[in-house]
Amino acid sequence: MASSQSLTLISKCTILPDQKSILSDLKLLVSDLPMLSYHYIQKGGLFTRPPVPIDSRIFLLQCGLSQTLSLFPPLVGRLKTDPSGYVYITCNDAEVDFIHASAIHIHVRDILSPTDVPNYVKEFFAFDRTPSYDGHFKPILAMQVIELADGVFIGCALNHAVTDGMSFWNFFNIFVEISRVPDFRRESVLILPAVLRVPEDGPKSQIDGEAKQQSFEGRRWEDNAVEMAIKHLVTCARKLPSSKTTTFRMAVNCRHRLEPKLDSYYFGNAIQSIPTYASADNDWEWDPQCFPLGNFDGAMITMGSSPRFPMNNNDFGWGRPVAIRSGQANQFDGREGGGTVDLEVVLEPETMEGLELDSKFMYYVSGY
Repeated sequence: MASSQSLTLISKCTILPDQKSILSDLKLLVSDLPMLSYHYIQKGGLFTRPPVPIDSRIFLLQCGLSQTLSLFPPLVGRLKTDPSGYVYITCNDAEVDFIHASAIHIHVRDILSPTDVPNYVKEFFAFDRTPSYDGHFKPILAMQVIELADGVFIGCALNHAVTDGMSFWNFFNIFVEISRVPDFRRESVLILPAVLRVPEDGPKSQIDGEAKQQSFEGRRWEDNAVEMAIKHLVTCARKLPSSKTTTFRMAVNCRHRLEPKLDSYYFGNAIQSIPTYASADNDWEWDPQCFPLGNFDGAMITMGSSPRFPMNNNDFGWGRPVAIRSGQANQFDGREGGGTVDLEVVLEPETMEGLELDSKFMYYVSGY
């Protein structure tokens, strides 16, 4: 099995925005403050190796990040606490980290093939297990590019007290757009020796018939159906007694639910953790209902992130990611389409073993 022991640091530098910030301090709101104890958000894309030297791509990524940071001044700042105890983001252009490393003994297949995500993947991210409160004296953002034997992993760690998942992917998508360059190669089946013969008076247009356009929309999984299925399956795998009260928590985007509504591009945390309670033997499919508040004794599942986040279309110029990886239990839209979903689940070993022994569940699961 591949090991991370030979992960080699090639370079580490700090990136400044290409324009100085004029944004004043931003006070952390009631939905931001609870995130100070949360770890940095860690998300990254696994890509095939680009067709050009990676060093040239590193330079473009650094330039793209510098331009993107000018649009997101809070990401280049630091947290500070005033004498009254209020916490702010100081947009003071304090730099972010950019790390370039290599792990040429690791192939893309080594990351995709195992049923369990390899333990070394956590080293593909900066600030592993770092609480967001550390943004008082550490960068709010760190980007890490890992060269693999036949691919590249681009990981981003971002302070969770400064952004939620919506803001994270808004930033990351803009970073990708700015960093992407056109492909000027002329190496394709379109290169032919044929010569186009054009009349001296120029080409003429002719429409033979009426053009028609039709669009189709495939049936998609309902988000709540997936969430309830996960809760039910994990509850079964834990083998809890039927009288045990279980808790399912989910992070909910509140931008469009507030009055007045927040802008969909509001930058910061605008999520709330919504709990639902049920006894382990309760069948929600046949008897859906709301339950009174219960206890917090470990019989709980928490789901964050969102299947609506645009993760799989990030193309830096050499193709979409073959997979998304993170350090959290997340649910994403299936990259393959066709009604599939991608699941990255973190459970206790005995619970995971029980889930893998569930033949009904495993019938619908494939490796990825």
